[in-house]
Amino acid sequence: MAVRIRLKRIGRRHRPAYRLTAVDSRKARDSKVIEELGWFDPLKPQDDQQVELKKERIEYWLSVGAQPSDTVRALLKKQSVGV
Repeated sequence: MAVRIRLKRIGRRHRPAYRLTAVDSRKARDSKVIEELGWFDPLKPQDDQQVELKKERIEYWLSVGAQPSDTVRALLKKQSVGV
């Protein structure tokens, strides 16, 4: 099973929020996840309030071969987590 770390959209219309999840790469974007690894809210005013990550679990998934999506890779790089 190929695992991807990607964003799952939650929130209402015109007010997006996202959960950072580990999911089977063959599944749809909002399907059942293996594990939730944090959240991202792009509409929060300060950068330090926009993201919360479970760094240990993200580093674990990366160590066992999970591939982050391009957007998640940029988020992890900005937060200086494991990439």
